[in-house]
Order: sequence, then structure tokens, then C-alpha cells
Amino acid sequence: MIVGTAGHIDHGKTALLKALTGQEGDRRPAERERGITIDLGYLHADLGDGQPTAFIDVPGHERFVHNMLAGACGIDLLLLVVAADDGVMPQTREHLAIAELLGIRRALVALTKIGRVEARRVERARSEVQALLAPGPLAGAEFFPVDSLSGTGIDALRQALLAEAALVKGRGSDGHFRLPIDRAFSVSGAGLVVTGTAFAGRVRVGDELVLAPSGRVVRVRGLHARNQQVADAEAGQRVALNISGERLALEQIHRGDWLLAPALLAPTTRLDIDLHLLPGERHDLAHWTSVHVHLGAQDVTGRVALLEAGSLAPGHHAVAQLLLNAPVHAVHGDRLVLRDQSAQRTLGGGRVLDPFAPARNRRTPARLAQLEALRGDGLETALPTLLGAAHNGLDPQRLERQFNRPRDGWALPAGVVEVSTRLGPRLFAEDRWHALEQQLLDGLARFHGELPDELGPDRDRLRRYALPELERSVFIAQLERQLASGAVQASGPWLHLPDHRVQLNEAEEALRQRIWPLLDAGQFDPPWVRDLSKELNVEESAMRLLQRKLARLGLLHQVVKDLFYPDATIRQLATLARQLQDEHGSIKAAHWRDRLAIGRKRSIQLLEYLDRIGFTRRIGDLRKIREDSALAQAPTP
Repeated sequence: MIVGTAGHIDHGKTALLKALTGQEGDRRPAERERGITIDLGYLHADLGDGQPTAFIDVPGHERFVHNMLAGACGIDLLLLVVAADDGVMPQTREHLAIAELLGIRRALVALTKIGRVEARRVERARSEVQALLAPGPLAGAEFFPVDSLSGTGIDALRQALLAEAALVKGRGSDGHFRLPIDRAFSVSGAGLVVTGTAFAGRVRVGDELVLAPSGRVVRVRGLHARNQQVADAEAGQRVALNISGERLALEQIHRGDWLLAPALLAPTTRLDIDLHLLPGERHDLAHWTSVHVHLGAQDVTGRVALLEAGSLAPGHHAVAQLLLNAPVHAVHGDRLVLRDQSAQRTLGGGRVLDPFAPARNRRTPARLAQLEALRGDGLETALPTLLGAAHNGLDPQRLERQFNRPRDGWALPAGVVEVSTRLGPRLFAEDRWHALEQQLLDGLARFHGELPDELGPDRDRLRRYALPELERSVFIAQLERQLASGAVQASGPWLHLPDHRVQLNEAEEALRQRIWPLLDAGQFDPPWVRDLSKELNVEESAMRLLQRKLARLGLLHQVVKDLFYPDATIRQLATLARQLQDEHGSIKAAHWRDRLAIGRKRSIQLLEYLDRIGFTRRIGDLRKIREDSALAQAPTP
């Protein structure tokens, strides 16, 4: 169990822990000289059950609330300390508000310094604290009047802590390991050591982790948990890790950094959150307010973008987006606290809904519906709504990072399909995937109806025509499924429905019969479009249009602009290329020219065309046949 103190300055938090544990919390000379706690103090003590209980002693001065926040994350039990002579004070209220915003739901109250006051004053202090707790989730917390100097009430508080420790449930180690760093120091003979409360997962000696947000890779050389050296540690424990890394120095590690399993490394500067403004605020929170954001042990500045209205009234909730001035790490469900721009006052806090918030369309009804679904318990609850709004599907790796849920622990619900793309898998709602399939086929049919003289579009043109909102990798995955099923066919680069064919009208067929003998007679040097139009007394534009149409039918090949070769001639050229490679081991431009008995320019144009269609590959001044090309595998004419 991890116990965190809270309370106003000089209410006796450190003295109380000394009475409970026998250990001194203020170890810094400045703290002892001034008599106040400045930074976090850490203690481990056996309260009588044979198990070490971890204590985090926080500073009570208003100037050091940022330090208090760094230690408050991850505690199991709040020990609220209120001096009986003072009663409830400003930092009593602020620390309690912070604990509630961080989701701490278990607390004990220690009324200290009871030896200085009469019994009536103790009861009055109890009443003040009870009234303070009453509206919140910690109402009903048990009270313990104590005197740390005489020891009065300390045993009763210790027994209550033992009873609470017996109720602590493990946080589970199913997720990837993550730990916010609250201390970093160097130990002679060991090297760098960092400490923090493990939020999730399990870590072992020898593991490789990453420092976030820098991304530096480190190795775990040693571990301490439960105040002893261990081979592994898990979520919910105070952990000290002895780490090493290439050129890793102490000044490169800061409070607020994270130690993460590599799968979780995804720094972000936009967080969508469920925001709660404290009821004690005197004014509404305005859109675009500058704030300090405390997440884990990190303190970063940023702005609040309200997504549903222009302002938020005290005591109310709303979804909002935080735009941060430095990258942070977060997962769904993480608690955070917001303080004002000058870091003097706690404004409210919230729960992270989406650590990878979008920069655009963040206020659309579809996006707000997603955020409403993310207010639920976790991945399974939100997944149907997320899928319904995901035009390009959901990236499982992103979901894994968003919820810290490794893929091997998922159980995809019925109606969800996983699609493999060239950029990794995507998840789709089954009806959405089938709708995309129909949209592709309808788009292709529409293309044929509007352009019946074309065999079909190429891949990119079809995507722009039928599914422009799809990412290319997702579109290709959908298209390849349709090609595999035969619902779409390909003729070279052209895509078409199985029953679609480019048809020549009577005039075009008559002209084709007139030009074909001339193209065959030209063999490796056929006539140009302009020559054919003059020879046959036909408009040059009509001749060009017909030959392009024949090319779409696969009967002609356009080698260069306005120069077309019959398909049979191209196959003859492929046979000659094969013969040259068999004779010389490769195809040289000079041998090719001599074999064709045409000019060098034309022979090079033909070689370059064979390169373009994938039949040959150029290697320096030589060429070799690609044995996996369609032309290389075609029957010899």
C-alpha cells in the first residue's frame, strides 16, 4: 500500500510519519533549518504485518503544491492531516480537492496536535473536516485524534492503516509497464537510479525500456521494491530502478519523465479530456484559458479548448481539449489536475479520454459522440462508436497505446473485421467494410457509364472517383479483395467490371481493318499517327483517338507519343530480347540495334518501353529480363 499525506503547512505531517514509522522524513538540510517540508519525502516502514508500507510525505506550503502533485499520483490511501488548533486551512481544501480530482477514494483523517487544545476544540476541528468531506467521495472517512510528540492515538492510527493495507487490491500487471519518474539521482558504484510509482504492467531486471518523451532506450540493471532488492516489480508498487543507456547522463532525466515499455512510446501535445471545474471557483472557465497541467509527475503549460460551449460554470463537467506546450505521455483514464496560469490556484481536473486528440473536426457531432463513448470504462465500451466514425478504420496499435491494452488480451466483438493493409492492420465495422465494397463497385460502374469508350481507370484514378476519402493503403486492400474475388478485373493497369468491354463502332472497325496491314508491314518501325492519317486520308485526331482506344483494348502498345505497335510485334520483340540474353548473358543496346536493324534512337525507345512495362530491368548500360513479368511468362508467339 502507498500512503500519501495531505494538509496545510505546519499541521504536523512529517512529525506524524516519524511517530508512525520512527523515520525522519525531512532529510534535506534546508528543510531541517526552516522546519518545513519543501520537496517530497519517501519512507518505507513495517507497521506490524510483516509487509513494508510506502509513505509519501508532501509539502504543505502553497508555493510547493507542484511538488505535492508530483507525489500524489499513484497513491492508494490519503492520510489527510489537520491540526486541531488551526482546523481547516487553505491547503487543506486544495490538497483534498487535488486528491478527489486524482480519483483517490480512500482516506483516513488525522487530527494532530490535540495536546495543545481542549477537547471542545478537537470536536470543532472534526466538525469542520466532516463538513469539508461531506459533498465529496471521501465523506465518511474515519477520524483519529493524535499527538505525535506524546504518541497519543498513534497506535490506533497504525492499526487502521494495517486494516486498510489488508483491503488494498493489486492493480494488475496486464498492461505495458509505465512509471512516472519523481526522483533521479546517481549512486556511487551503481550509476543512475530513478524512482516512481508503477502505474501499470510489470518490469524485470534486464528489460529494455524507453525514456519519454525523449525516446532514449535504457536497460534495467537492478530493481528495488517493497524496500528490498527484487528481480521484478509490478503496478501499484514504489519502485527504484537502476538504469543504464548509451551516453545516458543524470541531467538528461527530469521529474515528470516516464519510463515506458517501448510499445507505449507515443508523445503527444493534444489530449481530449473529461474536465471538471471545481465548485469553489469564483468565475466560469473561459475557452482558451492558459493553464498548468499536472499529469503523472509532469507539469506542463498549455491551453484549454472547450468543445461544447464558450465557457464552463463552476462545479460542472465538459469535454475539452488540452493543447500543450511540451509533449507528454498519457493513456485513457489517466487523471490530471489543472492549475491557473500563475500556478497559484487549482482550477479543476479531469480524466484523459483520448491522448491522440485530432487537430481538426474536434467539435463535430461525430467527434463529440466518440468522446461521450470514451467516458465509459474502456476499450470494449467505446469500440462500437469509435468504429462507426472511423472512415479509414482504426489502427490497433494506436488503440493499444490509447488504452494500454496489449493485442493478445483483446477479444474483438462480433461485427468487427481486421483488414491487412500495406501499412499494417486496420479494424472496421463489418457493415462499414461491406459498404465500402459496394461504393467501389458502384463507382466503377458509374465510370463505365460515363466513359464507355475507356476500358477503365487505373488504381489512383478509381480511388479519386469512387472512394476519395479513403487512405491509399486502405483503398488498395479493398481493391485487392475485389480483384481476388473476381468482382473487379484488371487488363494491364486498367480496372473494369467483368462484363465491361470497350466496343468499336462500325466506322472504327472499318478504319482498324485499313490500318492494321500498314502496322504489320512496318514490323519494328511502324508508321506514326500522322503518316497513317495522310496515307489513308483520315483526320489525324480521329486516327490518334482510334489507336488510343485500341491500346486500351490491349491490341496496340503506345511506345512513345503517337507511335503504336501491335501486341504481336511487342511479343516478337520480347522473343528477340530473350534470344540476345541467352546468347550474351544480358541485352546490350548495340546488339539490340543490330538485331532489329533499325536506328539507334528507335531501338532505345523500344528498350525503354520494355523497361516501363516491367519486362526488362536496366543495370548500368545493360538490361536483363524480369522473369516474374507478365510478358516473360506469356506463351512464345
